[in-house]
Amino acid sequence: MSGFIKKLFGALIQKPWEESQVKVDNFHSGQTFSTLSPQMSAVIVMFGVSTVLFSLILTGYLYSVPSDQDTMFLLKTKLLWINTFVLFFVAYVFRKITKDLKNNKILKLKKNLVQVGALSYLFLFGQIFFWFHLMDSGKFVATNSYFTSFYFFTALHGLHLLGGLLFWGKVCSSTLKLENDKILSQKKNIEALSLYWTFLLVVWIIFFLIIYVFNDAVIAWCKSLIS
Repeated sequence: MSGFIKKLFGALIQKPWEESQVKVDNFHSGQTFSTLSPQMSAVIVMFGVSTVLFSLILTGYLYSVPSDQDTMFLLKTKLLWINTFVLFFVAYVFRKITKDLKNNKILKLKKNLVQVGALSYLFLFGQIFFWFHLMDSGKFVATNSYFTSFYFFTALHGLHLLGGLLFWGKVCSSTLKLENDKILSQKKNIEALSLYWTFLLVVWIIFFLIIYVFNDAVIAWCKSLIS
């Protein structure tokens, strides 16, 4: 995956109008991403669509905070920290899975793949529990723009995660049923899963920092924009 990222950003920073780059391009085969699997391509397309959706939610939040919105922390719980740690741990397990694929450690790969699903479901249940906790304390979607954005974002993020779990279930089921010498046939699917979960982690971190960790500063900045 790191090789793909290097290729992507390497292509983005190229300057085809410069003479030195023209010479390089003239000898280029035109297949920079020829090794990209259909699974990885599908994930990248989903990235584009999902990034637009999440960006719209974030922009709506930034420009809809009323001037009388309290700048005190609106979420006083450690559960979001726990859920964030769970997502980080999932990314760590996927890193272990990548190493297992390279080293052909099939038993460890199967174990870690099951852990990914268990941790992801734990994250979803944590979010649902947190929703009920908010509603019990009188914090609903219509309470203010802060909670409207919070519920909407976490619901959309949860749906993306649930979609990833459906793909994970298919890959995990096939992997557990295959003979050890045929597990490597699932390599492209597992790599696509790893990239997808990395995207979900990045999106969650951005949301977590804006709406929880630096919430006071963000709301104050929104007030200055509106005024």
